[in-house]
Amino acid sequence: RAPSHLAPTTRPNACSASMSLATSLNPRAPSRVHPTGSVEGPRLGSITLVPNRQLCSSRVLSPLRRPNWSVPRARLAVRSAAGVGPDGSGSEVVTEVASDSFLELRTEASLAMESPDAPPMKGSVDPGTLAGGYETLEDMLRTRLPPEEFADAMRVMQGSNMGAAVRTLDVPAEVTAAADVGDFDLKAYQFLGAREQMRHDRVTRLGLVQNKIVLPTDAPVEDQREALWKRCCEMIDAAGAAGVNVLCLQEAWTMPFGFCTREKYPWVEFAEPAEDGPTTRLMQRKARQWNMVIVSPILERDERHGGTVWNTAVVVSNNGRYLGKHRKNHIPRVGDFNESTYYMEGNTGHPVFETAFGKIAINICYGRHHPLNWQAFGLNGAEIVFNPSATVGGLSEPMWSVEGRNAAIANNYYVASINRVGTEHFPNKFTSGDGGEAHNDFGHFYGSSYVAGPDASRTPSLSRSRDGLMVCDVNLGLCRQVKDKWGFQMTARYDMYAEFFRKFTDMNYEPQVIRDPSLGDSEEDFNF
Repeated sequence: RAPSHLAPTTRPNACSASMSLATSLNPRAPSRVHPTGSVEGPRLGSITLVPNRQLCSSRVLSPLRRPNWSVPRARLAVRSAAGVGPDGSGSEVVTEVASDSFLELRTEASLAMESPDAPPMKGSVDPGTLAGGYETLEDMLRTRLPPEEFADAMRVMQGSNMGAAVRTLDVPAEVTAAADVGDFDLKAYQFLGAREQMRHDRVTRLGLVQNKIVLPTDAPVEDQREALWKRCCEMIDAAGAAGVNVLCLQEAWTMPFGFCTREKYPWVEFAEPAEDGPTTRLMQRKARQWNMVIVSPILERDERHGGTVWNTAVVVSNNGRYLGKHRKNHIPRVGDFNESTYYMEGNTGHPVFETAFGKIAINICYGRHHPLNWQAFGLNGAEIVFNPSATVGGLSEPMWSVEGRNAAIANNYYVASINRVGTEHFPNKFTSGDGGEAHNDFGHFYGSSYVAGPDASRTPSLSRSRDGLMVCDVNLGLCRQVKDKWGFQMTARYDMYAEFFRKFTDMNYEPQVIRDPSLGDSEEDFNF
């Protein structure tokens, strides 16, 4: 399968995704995902996603060939996700788009779901939804505000990409049908970049998967993991059918986030080798099936070093090879997050993985609170940084929409923030460091996954309460364009910072504080 942006997908015989979707003859037949051998299914109700090996265009590349970034351009009429016209249906911005996909970026059908009177909810929701039952803040504002006011609110809240809010992107109807049958939120967007004379456009299609656990936390470990394999493979296959090039799952996606309990068992039984464990082998097969790079965050068991447990993200290349791993750099000790009971700070540094679709890095969960952690990935050349997470509303939700976007701005790369969904209940009560009553759950994992661009723009979020897949085209040329405009790297004072940290890490460090002599000799002399 070639990257979807190399050929049209809206023509009747288009083959840019090099795949088809087939209707299952027996929608009720059980499907079982195996880490080795074949996958029976995976079926989404009455939909089965299968690759189409009949390549119908000379533009389609072999699965192992590096993509060709040089593509034709087209003049497209692009509608802004937040814009409105006189009739309130959406403003049309005609612009020269360096288009790799020739997709009709907006259709009247896709605009219908963005109208002010669109239904606020879809599918079943958790008690953790926003007031009024809304799945996202955008849903709430779209319903409550007049179109002009909603557009202006989105401009302030979510920024501007090439003169408009981040544009929506059409996906094949079969993928939309799979989302309906599978009951997961599906959203698709596109970041544009300016046309250049000397550099061809490099557009990579990202996939972000967020999900709840499937079985209760007291179910057998193997059953829980297999249920999550099956559920997430449904969304991975939908992403493959949508032409996704690089996909990332949420933190510790193969298990409940049991690290609140401080109980070693059964949670450490979910740990497995990063290089050749059953989950990695399954992801290798999916990567080969869809010509897709997959970032798979798991609980790692390092058998070579005494069976030590780590919080690790495994990177599988689009050819199915194990490419490498990154271990979580910063471990939280806040609220219910007692993760140092299970694993300590990672020892892999800040690796950047050069793939066929760009240079990617992974800043796992709590590392997003550390600006220098973000910066190190950027200094190593990352163009896309994934932030697979597991965080709850009572602790971090006001920070969530800020931190990933801040990192994208400061470091001139794309940030893909992914959070799990739902409320996970555990058999035994546990306490936190905040002195509260013992309880059986973390609170609500609020999902809300999104992508932020280097130009301060961002997509709307996935649902706060449902499983979801976000598909997003990112123009990697925008990273350098923003660097050239703002000059953050050029104006940085790395030598000065390095000297400061050298002094700061000395045990005899004295803070550089200039004290007003009139304050006296001690804090007791303060007199307001």
